[in-house]
Amino acid sequence: MSACLGLNKLARLEIPRKAIYRLSLYLRCLQRLKSNGIRTVSSEALARAAGVKSTQLRKDLTYFGQFGTRGLGYDVGQLAQMITDLLGTNSLQPVILVGLGNLGLALLSYRGFEPEGFEIVSAFDLDVVRRRDKKILQPVYGMDKLAEFIRGHGIKMAILTVPATAAQAVTNELVQGGITGILNFAPLVLQVPEEVMVNNVNLAIELENLSYFVQE
Repeated sequence: MSACLGLNKLARLEIPRKAIYRLSLYLRCLQRLKSNGIRTVSSEALARAAGVKSTQLRKDLTYFGQFGTRGLGYDVGQLAQMITDLLGTNSLQPVILVGLGNLGLALLSYRGFEPEGFEIVSAFDLDVVRRRDKKILQPVYGMDKLAEFIRGHGIKMAILTVPATAAQAVTNELVQGGITGILNFAPLVLQVPEEVMVNNVNLAIELENLSYFVQE
């Protein structure tokens, strides 16, 4: 496990983005195995559960050094903890959400983030007092409070659910405030400094991909 704990920020950044995504998949498979009382898993079985080739899985796990027992496989609890350490989700990470339209409200109401290590601690919108159908537990602030809140609470991640016309301007504010990770739902390629990571979620593109495969 020391190989994982010795990884610093630079080392994490050197891991390919696609490999980080696969590590998240492995973690969820391992969590299911743990909940079912399974203590060890072979690379072949874990690869099948994650939908990857076993050679790819073994390559991805080399970032942690050499571990595992030939003939027995990986210790489920140990490997899950190593991936959790690397991804930085040992404790709840605070996240803010910007844009309280229908999508923003749905995400704000979703209770599935906390079990995965993330907590939406507040939301920001141009219209703070607008009546909304869903009950909101988190505090809602105006955009004028955005930078102050980010700096005051040490927030590093934000979910962006504003219209495309406002996305870049809001992104600029987020970056200036200190945000270094953005989950972007706006259908726009955001321009950010190299040190800022943006993950884009475009549901229309995902549906287009599905459309290709379902055609007869």
